Amino acid sequence: MYLLRRQAQKPSPEDDSAQKDAKVKELRAALGPLSGRNLKYCTDACLRRYLEARSWNLDKAKKMVEETLRWRATYKPEETRWHEIAHEGETGKVSRANFHDRLGRTVLIMRPAMQNTNSPEGNIRHLVYLIENGILNLPEGQEQMSWLVDFSGFSLNTNVSVKTARDIIYILQNHYPERLAVAFLYNPPRIFQAFWKAVKYFLDPKTFQKVKFVYPKGKESVELMKTFFDVENLPSEFGGQATLKYDHEEFSRMMAEDDVKTAKFWGFDEKPCRIKNGLSGAEVVPEPLPIAPIAS
Repeated sequence: MYLLRRQAQKPSPEDDSAQKDAKVKELRAALGPLSGRNLKYCTDACLRRYLEARSWNLDKAKKMVEETLRWRATYKPEETRWHEIAHEGETGKVSRANFHDRLGRTVLIMRPAMQNTNSPEGNIRHLVYLIENGILNLPEGQEQMSWLVDFSGFSLNTNVSVKTARDIIYILQNHYPERLAVAFLYNPPRIFQAFWKAVKYFLDPKTFQKVKFVYPKGKESVELMKTFFDVENLPSEFGGQATLKYDHEEFSRMMAEDDVKTAKFWGFDEKPCRIKNGLSGAEVVPEPLPIAPIAS
């Protein structure tokens, strides 16, 4: 009888969906009137992600959205253009893959050994730009992306600092909630363990669950990779059959084209920039903005 009562009390998928839709409306009402970019940003799907990230607690989700809107007003990620951070991408340390995962999600490839600058601000802005670009290129009906981290040639000398990693984690978790589907750390060397011990405490439990360590000799982890990716598309660096080749000039051309799409999406009147040697010749270069302070 107790089991029957428990089953009767459990809401149906339709009821659960209706309750969540109602929560989204409550959150929108709690935020008050929105305009301009804030209105463009706060779609129902966006508000749903914030509620999901805060376990559907309305007050916590509201605070989280408001913090993001303040951050976006200062950091202006939608205004960053490729020519401003192209030098950070010369080695292909972070790039958008030319393939998707099995669910059609955007894939970002990260190669820590290809680190080419020691600017924390530059590294963060470069990654934020590519997260925004990855979102721009999500297929209809998809809201998340997959990350592949290649540790070939990794050394502590080429790795970002713990503080930079902490800042990146903060931005990802607090301003891009529920955008990460999974992050595969492929074949990290033993020396990475100390760095991981230092940064894993900054991850909230939901994000922590999305980080997967994959080792070529580990049968279970290799099989897990195959459930997310077609081996024909997957580069050999991740145990697949494809070749990973980063062409900075070609990638820069693609990003400059996407900058036009970004401007159109956000309602900017912007002309395409000429590309030369992987850099674009924009007429106006906005001043770089400082990173918003990280809450302890």
